[in-house]
Amino acid sequence: MAKEKILAWSVHLYTASGLIAAAGMAYFIVRGGAESFRWVIALMVAATFIDATDGTLARRFRVKEVVPQFDGRRLDDIVDFQTYTSLPLLFIWRAEILPEHLSWWLLLPLLASAYGFSQADAKTEDHYFLGFPSYWNVVAMYLYWLKFPAWFSLGLIITLSLLTFVPSLYLYTSYRGPFSRLTNGLLIVWAILLALILANVFADPKPWMWVSAAFPLYYFGLSWWITLRRWLK
Repeated sequence: MAKEKILAWSVHLYTASGLIAAAGMAYFIVRGGAESFRWVIALMVAATFIDATDGTLARRFRVKEVVPQFDGRRLDDIVDFQTYTSLPLLFIWRAEILPEHLSWWLLLPLLASAYGFSQADAKTEDHYFLGFPSYWNVVAMYLYWLKFPAWFSLGLIITLSLLTFVPSLYLYTSYRGPFSRLTNGLLIVWAILLALILANVFADPKPWMWVSAAFPLYYFGLSWWITLRRWLK
């Protein structure tokens, strides 16, 4: 039993390590500059990896049964709100992705995400996210990397914020949901490609950034294909 408790608490500590990534993100966002922003994106990727794997570990070591007095899901939500929403939105502001006079629009995704995280039915019984699942970290890194016009960036931010309130389905692959094997395999390839881009392996990284964007487009497209099939039944 002692070994099981050590393993269970280790999983909780692993989840909490996302807060270390969050602290690093905050530091580099405040410091500013191209090199600091590269570190912000690297820490976003690291935090996403932690979030993608801690649930599997929690189920593997029966964390909920071994330490029922501690709510790992609440801890996970606290970490995720920092690393998926508040800090990525702060990054969008600090990196001046939107002009100063439009930056107040960032309050919209902040409030929408708070709504999404607070929904009792944020995840469906058949393992989908319900409504846009606050992937503002992914949005932030591509808006920063690919330098879209301000009107496009603002339009995307507003659209995704509103989709938080739409009962659309999004893949939840860390819980063995539909298409989880394919999506997790592509996720690994995506993470490796991002790591190579961040490590300056490519002489011209921008084409590879577009290549890496194929994964979030696949995720969003497949999710909406599933949503439309469900709606049209």
